[in-house]
Amino acid sequence: MAENLIQRLEAAVARLESFSRGSQPQAAALDAASASSEPSIVAFDDLISEYVDKVSAASEQIGGQVKDITNVLRAAFSAQKELLVKIKQTQKPDARGMVEFLRPLNEKITEATSMTEGRRSDFFNHLRSVAESLSALAWIAYTGKDCGMSMPIAHVEQCWQSAEFYSNKVLVEYRTKDPNHVEWAKALKELYVPGLRDYVKSHYPLGPVWSATGATVSAPSKSSNPGAPSAPNPPPASLASSSSSSSSSSRPKQGMSAVFQEISSKPVTAGLKKVTDDMKSKNRKDKAGIVSSGQKEARKSVPSASQGGPPKFELVMGRKWVVEYQIGVKDLSIDDCDPRQTVYIFGCKDSVLQIKGKVNNITVDKCTKMGVVFTDVVAAFEIVNCSNVEVQCQGAAPTISIDNTAGCQLYLSKDSLESSITTSKASEVNVMVPAEDPDADLAEHAMPYQYIHTYENGQFVTTPVSHSGG
Repeated sequence: MAENLIQRLEAAVARLESFSRGSQPQAAALDAASASSEPSIVAFDDLISEYVDKVSAASEQIGGQVKDITNVLRAAFSAQKELLVKIKQTQKPDARGMVEFLRPLNEKITEATSMTEGRRSDFFNHLRSVAESLSALAWIAYTGKDCGMSMPIAHVEQCWQSAEFYSNKVLVEYRTKDPNHVEWAKALKELYVPGLRDYVKSHYPLGPVWSATGATVSAPSKSSNPGAPSAPNPPPASLASSSSSSSSSSRPKQGMSAVFQEISSKPVTAGLKKVTDDMKSKNRKDKAGIVSSGQKEARKSVPSASQGGPPKFELVMGRKWVVEYQIGVKDLSIDDCDPRQTVYIFGCKDSVLQIKGKVNNITVDKCTKMGVVFTDVVAAFEIVNCSNVEVQCQGAAPTISIDNTAGCQLYLSKDSLESSITTSKASEVNVMVPAEDPDADLAEHAMPYQYIHTYENGQFVTTPVSHSGG
């Protein structure tokens, strides 16, 4: 009996030694399986099945680019799950190691951002809302109060607020056109608020908990493959941004008011009051309420007009007017309009376009020193990525949005005073409105672009900064 017991003990010791020498991969697999069954990982699986699946189901009904960008969103959430599992087996990395650790997630965020670039798609707002929202997944990079980013819960909420600007545009555009798009936009919001926000609040309110004894992560050595060219490390996911950053054209010494005076003298603008020299902001002695022109930081993010393409002025498929790369043309005019048509103005500079009639939607994209005169829009008038534009609305426009733009002079008619004006990352936006007295001068109102945030009664209260001239 004693000999049998000794043999069994020796065999057990041998198996343990063999396991410790040559079975590390199996042990790692067991650790991964154990981590996958932890409550926080199971809860993330539930998040995907409850919220991501709902967004995917809505995108299946829409198809095309909306389905493609939603597939990227699903892949990004899957990448985050894998990272959450690895965190439980990995020691907290340094800055360069964090970049390498986040690489799978950052690749998906970059892929989504690249889908918003180039010529503006008909589903641009869908694409931007996903690209902006995916930066919320960078909460996983929070390593403490000195890491340069907000705490996880606040980070998720802030990123969704940026994405919601475009999501709301989808809701406005398709509210009466296609319920599938509305369902998609609502499901996208629910994914982040309350979905991801509540998940982070429940499991990682102070950020990820790294292993004290796990594997280490380091950036790949540049000398690991001497024959291959070295590529720069991508930015961490917390720095991923869908907004380009390039210098804008310098502000012109004189505006385009003279051009608008000429337009106003034509029958199409009959009844509108001309803007005289003494009404211009630069000539006014009393500049109370005028936004300062010294906001250099805002200008840096506004791209200048592209001049790389051939000029276009055409109606595509009977539904979309395309006006592209028009340089220095002051007499552009669309005379035959249809309420079902849209107008897309891209890459124009120092030009003026008149739209005589009602159209569904008008978008001005990446234009500089551009003037637009229009009558009515059914859905919205949008200005994005522009510099120094002037717009005159002669009829009604339910929604006017100004995004990533430096310098915008907006003239409203009495019929458009009830318009909803939305601004995002926009500076030097002035709105001219008619007074009750038809003989009185137009009243100029500066839209605030700086805000004060104060902490009161357990929450932040935001108020605009009022600007006044010297």
